[in-house]
Amino acid sequence: MYFRILMRNSWSFTYFIARKLQKQTVGSDVQAVTSDNREAQPIKRIATISIALAMIVNIVTIAVVDGFQQEVSRKVIGFGSHISIQKEGEGSIMESSPLTIDKNFIEILKSVKGVTAVQSVAYKPALLQSSSREEQKEILGIVLKGVDKNYNWSFFKDYLKAGKLPTFKEPASNEILISQRIANDLHYKVGDTVNAFFVKQQPIQRQFRVVGIYETGLEDFDKELAFCSINQVQQLNDWGMTAEIVVDDTLANGELIVRAVVNGGNGNFRYNWGNGFENYAGFTICPTKDTVIRLVAADYWMSMSEPVGALDLPEGETAIPDTAYLSIKISGNKQQACQFQTLSDGTLVKKYLDKEGYHFRLNAGSKQVDIESFPGKGSYQQYIGSYEVSVNDFTELDDLKKRVQKAVILNPDFKQQVQVKSIKDNQHDLFVWLGFLDLNMLIVITLMLIIGIINMGSALLVIILVRSNFIGIMKALGATNWALRKIFLAHVGQMILKGMFWGNLIGFGMCWLQDAFSIIPLDPKIYYLNAVPIELNWWFVIGLNLITIIVCLLALLIPSMLISRISPAKSIKFR
Repeated sequence: MYFRILMRNSWSFTYFIARKLQKQTVGSDVQAVTSDNREAQPIKRIATISIALAMIVNIVTIAVVDGFQQEVSRKVIGFGSHISIQKEGEGSIMESSPLTIDKNFIEILKSVKGVTAVQSVAYKPALLQSSSREEQKEILGIVLKGVDKNYNWSFFKDYLKAGKLPTFKEPASNEILISQRIANDLHYKVGDTVNAFFVKQQPIQRQFRVVGIYETGLEDFDKELAFCSINQVQQLNDWGMTAEIVVDDTLANGELIVRAVVNGGNGNFRYNWGNGFENYAGFTICPTKDTVIRLVAADYWMSMSEPVGALDLPEGETAIPDTAYLSIKISGNKQQACQFQTLSDGTLVKKYLDKEGYHFRLNAGSKQVDIESFPGKGSYQQYIGSYEVSVNDFTELDDLKKRVQKAVILNPDFKQQVQVKSIKDNQHDLFVWLGFLDLNMLIVITLMLIIGIINMGSALLVIILVRSNFIGIMKALGATNWALRKIFLAHVGQMILKGMFWGNLIGFGMCWLQDAFSIIPLDPKIYYLNAVPIELNWWFVIGLNLITIIVCLLALLIPSMLISRISPAKSIKFR
């Protein structure tokens, strides 16, 4: 009775017996190992190795899947942002209609809990021509992303291969950051001048200077995205209005023809020459005094009295207007009639006083007329393609998106119609693929656990069978079935822990080698990365170890029931 009570209440006694069994079955003393134990040794080794292999596979699977998800997500977000805000109804962030810059709106976004930064960006498709050093010219289609001087370059600092990151201190900066893929395809290097062509009403060419080259390994983005000043993209997109006052090369009844040249808006222009908006785009003048002509150019839908820059008209928005000036200065006899010098075909003779052609002089008999045009700065600077919003926790992206939506869409002070999209919305297919990796990981882990359980169950059955004599003696001494089951479960548990130890050691070693030396490469065209990424989440690994030991031991409760079927009278053998 004492023996029965001791085994029922003392776990230390259970572990003591289990350790003795372990030493007898797997120890180095061959004399202590019976012939039955020798027969059980292979199945025990196989079971222990299976647990080790299961741990190795599961640790590597978790590290690789988490690495893929973290690295691809980080790179995609690095090219864009966690959340983007663009014009309502637009399908692609790279082809969206412009938003009017609103400082109050930016402050509202920054006040949302969880938002860390708000940046203004704009996009423009372009064609780049290969380097002038190459005899055979090549053309590559890319997308220019316009950013300002406050843009956060922390992501690209890690992937800068040559040169430096652009600063864009000057609004009209021609600096450009291109990828290694673009540089290789078009044979560019740092310091080269890039010829870029843009499709507009009339194709135009711009030149940029390569200041840096990056390479992220995210092939889909590397091959098509370059970075320039947002001012360049705003101009190229013809956002807002641009106005200029020009003097035609011919005369009308001996007088100068002053005319407005306006671009942008909805194409339905109105002109304010000082007496309110009207349809007249120009007039004739014979200047007799120094004067400055001012033009305010805007667009409209139905009425000349429509407010400029309105966002809530039934027909649509009106653009922010632009203002241009024309300065006229006269020397000589100002009151004399205009007798401008012309060529035989009636073309005015202009003596240009600057390289740009904005300042010139006209000879009008006994007086000279100096004319200088001051084009408007353009209201394009008041527009952007979208706002990029960064948040502090990617795992709460969906909740943060709802907060941003609530802050901007339900705000009565903000009249622009916008839509809020997360990076998961903009890159839906990519994140769906990353989501499937979780399912794959779960399947692999489950299969490995099942294999481990089957092997350990088989090992337990073999151990019980070869230890039937021991079981009979223990029962004869008063041991209960449950007490014996605990002994064998503790015995097998030690085997599981041994397999887990070597599995963790080898698994972590393999992960470290891949993380440090990128031993296994990948094709970035298929996998978005150039090497298998590793990201070890210690909580996942600890959870995996706990689940493994618990699930295996619980699963072994069923085969351990065989102990109750062993009869002491039949199992005890005298040698």
